[in-house]
Amino acid sequence: MRLLRHLTGRHRTPVTNRTLGLLLAFNAGGINAGGFLVVGMYTSHMTGVISTVGDNLVLGNMALVLGALGTLWAFMSGAGSTAILVNWARQQHLHCTYALPLLLEALLMLLFGLMGAITLTWRTPFAVPLTVLLLAYLMGLQNAVITKMSSAEIRTTHMTGICTDIGIELGKALYWNRSGRPEHQPVRANQKRLRLFSSLLGMFMAGGVVGAAGFKHVGFIWVVPLAALLLALSLPPLLADMDRLAALWRARPPLR
Repeated sequence: MRLLRHLTGRHRTPVTNRTLGLLLAFNAGGINAGGFLVVGMYTSHMTGVISTVGDNLVLGNMALVLGALGTLWAFMSGAGSTAILVNWARQQHLHCTYALPLLLEALLMLLFGLMGAITLTWRTPFAVPLTVLLLAYLMGLQNAVITKMSSAEIRTTHMTGICTDIGIELGKALYWNRSGRPEHQPVRANQKRLRLFSSLLGMFMAGGVVGAAGFKHVGFIWVVPLAALLLALSLPPLLADMDRLAALWRARPPLR
């Protein structure tokens, strides 16, 4: 319980950031791959979505433009929700600073797992099913959590930057440092960063394999274990803040 509390607690360390980042990378890989099997698109990163806007503006396919803009809006709304929750918790000096957005993500994932087949038939004004917007919102929510936790050192929902950093460190490791040039500082790979980014990539890939298999053989209900993991991560700090949260609730302005 103490380890779980520290993983999503207010006070951060490199170890807790790295451990939580690996768990969330696995979760993101699973949701991203499984979501592709369901809706035929990846929702964890916005590069392709933004390209879709440009391509289909030129082609005149406004339905796809609208769908891409809706997905982008949902992703940014998720990130914005994390910023609101984290900053509010910081101002209240709560332990659950980062647990609140993960709790919201877990609850929405449970809803998605229980009602996924239904939400696929719910059309939105953005010309895409509600499922697409929900998945994009979840990915924006999660990515902003670990970004704020680690001061933007760790990302979990997209691997482009991770692969770039791995390539940079591998290039530095392969660099030939010529001898006899004391005025030049030797190039050395940052082994710690290389291990971290390789681990994140591996966990995202493992989550993708497990997620695709889960959605293929079990269906939407497969996300329930992932949601349970997020609940386990978020509840200990929330339980530690119960008295403080109850006091804030009692002190709220009366409704008129």
